[in-house]
Amino acid sequence: MGGQGRIRVGIGGWNYEPWRETFYPKSVAKKDELAYASTKVTAIEINSTFYRLQKPDVYAKWREATPDDFMFSLKAPRFVAQRRVLAEAGPHLQRFIDSGITELGAKLGPLLWQLEPKHAFDADDMQRFLDLLPGAANGVRLRHAVEVRHESFTTPRFLEITHERAVTVVLEDDESYPGFADATGRFIYARLRRSVSSEPTGYPSSAIRDWSERARIWATGAEPDDLPRVEKTKPAKAAPRDVFIYFINGAKERAPAAAMSLIAAL
Repeated sequence: MGGQGRIRVGIGGWNYEPWRETFYPKSVAKKDELAYASTKVTAIEINSTFYRLQKPDVYAKWREATPDDFMFSLKAPRFVAQRRVLAEAGPHLQRFIDSGITELGAKLGPLLWQLEPKHAFDADDMQRFLDLLPGAANGVRLRHAVEVRHESFTTPRFLEITHERAVTVVLEDDESYPGFADATGRFIYARLRRSVSSEPTGYPSSAIRDWSERARIWATGAEPDDLPRVEKTKPAKAAPRDVFIYFINGAKERAPAAAMSLIAAL
């Protein structure tokens, strides 16, 4: 796609029992769920890494089970991202980086650092934490996205800190948390959390069309004008960006249908 970044659309994980009714054919065994899901969506956000470190052979198995152009985002461990003082996470952060994530190779997408909802903005601590995030490991590029859920982060200073370090601020489409669409990194990371069970595709078709148009705009390096921002004036168009959009929670049983609908709209 000339002049545009790659747009990837996916779901959170692949082992979810209700998906045996709403997504997986009866002929697909549980052991083959990842292989099947990876042919229907173009990325998956892994949540299990939030709770415990995985082993290198697990990452290698995931790599081998998926198509060549597939990607995984990894949710960073809570014992790193949900500390009171983030700047003190260095040794634990390195354990995660060294745990085998680079076995994914070219299929390693962004690392997602999700802060606690009650974690308030502290400029010094945030700077020191983001400075800990490495740009590569074992020859594999590392990209970072930080998800904040406290209103105190809706300040230009936070955007300045993340922009200086080319760290992406996650856009969260959620009723409970602030969602702002200021692009700070070299890629876009959106987590859509408003799926409803009464809608077969989670989001209505009009919303799917809206998100497809936003994704296209982001991919060119521009920014859509219909989403909330901290900085009210949009910056000049930047270089093309990769875009990662995940349908996460809400009515989770609808997430695969929502993702496939967005892929079709694109």
